[in-house]
Amino acid sequence: MKVALRVLAFLLLVIVAAGLIFYRYPLWVADQHTRFQLWRAGVKSDYVEVGGYRLHYFEAGPSGGGGTPLVLVHGLGARGEDWGHMIPALAAKGFHVYVPDLLGYGRSQKPDVSYSISLQEQTVAQFMQVVHVPRADVGGWSMGGWVVMKLALDHPEMVDRLIVYDSAGVYFPATFGPELFTPSDPAGVRKLIAMLTPIPRKVPDFAAEAMVRKLQANAWVVNRSTASMINGRDLLDFRLHNISQPMLIVWGSKDELIPLASGETIHRSVPQSVLNIIEGCGHLAPSECSVPVIESTVEFLRAVPPMRGGERMIPAGL
Repeated sequence: MKVALRVLAFLLLVIVAAGLIFYRYPLWVADQHTRFQLWRAGVKSDYVEVGGYRLHYFEAGPSGGGGTPLVLVHGLGARGEDWGHMIPALAAKGFHVYVPDLLGYGRSQKPDVSYSISLQEQTVAQFMQVVHVPRADVGGWSMGGWVVMKLALDHPEMVDRLIVYDSAGVYFPATFGPELFTPSDPAGVRKLIAMLTPIPRKVPDFAAEAMVRKLQANAWVVNRSTASMINGRDLLDFRLHNISQPMLIVWGSKDELIPLASGETIHRSVPQSVLNIIEGCGHLAPSECSVPVIESTVEFLRAVPPMRGGERMIPAGL
């Protein structure tokens, strides 16, 4: 009886401790869960030196080896884990997927540099060389879309097919300021979430406060990135027509952060581009609407001959 009581007391202690850890560090717990799920799916997490800095990346390929190389680049304030739904799914479809944490983000090194679009483009190009992928299909989400479009323009020899998801890179009249991305209180967190998703989940105060701590810790990097984007030097409005690769544009129809009009501008500027609009989704379409996003991505990358032109609306429930 005493042994059973001791075991029960120990289990209660473990449960209380786990609850306290989750209450204080909910984002850390969520990260560990995501990383475990990726590991269980056979996704490798590793580091490599790029341009003198330590860069973290994920890598996954078909079970039999090989696979068409595909590089995915995350957006502002994000990291490789944000592609968590897509990495194993695309590897299972025959692609060898590489997902770096951009310089200053995720688990990559955070040096005292500009964090401009040009610098991140250079980082991606050097990363591809270091992991021995001189040419690949390349995709980018939000700020990452801007980075990969610039890569396709500056280094066309490195990009076979190009995909952008709810991408930045062309001018549009923003309805928010740069402070949106580095909220200093729970109200700011909720405002950011409302811009990212059309049906925001209710965030408890302890989770919102944890998000404030995490976002503020990397605010200086995000602020340098946004300052670089706002100055307009790397805007692509007058260069897009020079993109020569087959191109897929994927956009959430209810994106409040970067409106669909920006995707339509890119589509008009690149005559061979295909525009797929995911109905009812917001800026987080690759994670919140991953099934139709993955299906349209695979369809585009496998098409022979490459898809050219056209626009269609895809239900989010597919």
